[in-house]
Formats: sequence, C-alpha cells, structure tokens
Amino acid sequence: MNREEIKACCADAYAMDIVAMLLGDSYHPGGTALTRRLADRLALAPGGRVLDVASGRGTTALLLADAYQVRADGVDYAPANTALAQGAAEAAGLTDRAAFTTGDAEHLPYDDGIFDAVVSECALCTFPDKARAAAEFARNLRPGGRVGITDVTATPGRLPPELSTLGARIACIADARPIQAYAEILAAAGLRILVTERHDEAMLRMIDQIQARLSLLRITAPDHLADAGVDLDAAPAVLEAARTAVTDGVLGYALLTAVKPSGGLPTGT
Repeated sequence: MNREEIKACCADAYAMDIVAMLLGDSYHPGGTALTRRLADRLALAPGGRVLDVASGRGTTALLLADAYQVRADGVDYAPANTALAQGAAEAAGLTDRAAFTTGDAEHLPYDDGIFDAVVSECALCTFPDKARAAAEFARNLRPGGRVGITDVTATPGRLPPELSTLGARIACIADARPIQAYAEILAAAGLRILVTERHDEAMLRMIDQIQARLSLLRITAPDHLADAGVDLDAAPAVLEAARTAVTDGVLGYALLTAVKPSGGLPTGT
C-alpha cells in the first residue's frame, strides 16, 4: 500500500462513527484534559491564531477557540470530518473563531508564517512522511510561534505482531516512534524543543475505555461492529497486547512542544 492509500485508509477509518463510539470525542489518550495541558504549554493568548492539523471532528480546535479565545483553523484529510467539524462549530456558535478545511498534513493549504501555534494530537504517528509534515508545521508558524503535539510512542522492533499490522498503524501504533525520535523530527524541521513529557497512564486509560465500550457494544450493537469491520474475536488479544506493551515501556503516550526561532528557519529547511 502506497503513502496516499495509507492516508486515505486512515482518513476513512477515523471518519467512521464506530471510532467516535470507541475512542470518545477527543479521539486520543488523555482527552480534553491533556489538550488543555498542551494549550497551557503553548502559552496561547486571546486573539492568537492556531492551526490544528488532523483536526478530526473538531474537538481540539473548538476547545481552543472557546476556552482560550483564539482563532482556530482545523485541517483534516477526510471531507466527512471537515463537514462534521464545521457543523459542530455552527452548533456551538463558534464560526467566528473556528473554521475547518480538507487538506493534507504534508502539504498544508495555508500561507507561510501566519499561525501563532500549530497543534496535532495523536496524528503525526500516522503520517507516512513525518519529516515533511513537521516541515509544514514550521513553515506555517510565525517566528517565535510554537508547535505542540501529543502522540503515541513506541519502541521500534519491540512491538508484538498484533500491534504491527495496517490496522494497528491506523490505530496510531504501528508507525509510532520513541519520544526522542519525535523530538529529532521537529528539530530537523528547524524547531527548538521546549518540553517533552510522558503520559503513558493516559494510554492505559484509553485501552480500558475501549475494552469497556467494546464489551457494551458487543451486547447492544454487534451488527454495527461487524459492519464497521471490527473483529470481536481478535480485539481482546490486541488490547491485551497493547496493555502489556505499555506496562513494559514499549508503548506509551507523550506531549512535546517546540518553538520556531525568532530569526526564522535556517536556509534550506
């Protein structure tokens, strides 16, 4: 499967209602509490402009627009997510501060240097060309602007077979990197690392949440799970493998922030 097919597959999967049912509104470990921690680390100020890359159904962007009074733009590869996010903005009365568009994280449809902050939650790990995406983050930031990510971490070569499939990649696991590797990707894009934090306990909580919701849906909506391609027989082993991997330090979750130097990016970045 080539890069474009992988991106399309991920986008289609995350546009499905079953994903929202299993993962919750935020679609990532730590939920809105970790999003708020990330926003605080970015020192967001009212009136600032923030870009949410892989914005999904708009949860992060709308939280930032509402709670931090910023202008939030969200971009997502799936048109269905863009439509849902824009509808959510309208329902929340936030269309003056939040707007969503369909686009590719590796080719962002925005001008250079127009954002005070760029955020991306549980998404960089799914991008086929992570270096290109990081370069786009940096390009869109103004000098002195900050980028913040929360993402799945993994130790290459140590993931069990259950967590190395295409399905695991879509679930933000199979192509995840160690926290230091994410820091190096951002640094290679010309960004200076400010903060790295581990939040592995958030991953364990999400695994427990998925397991509980799967058990409920197995009883209340088994046909819905089957139609969505959820393998109920395989799911317990995959979740247990993920839990063990977190306990063993192979799998986890992290928060990173970085700043674009005030002098701009080095020539050639």
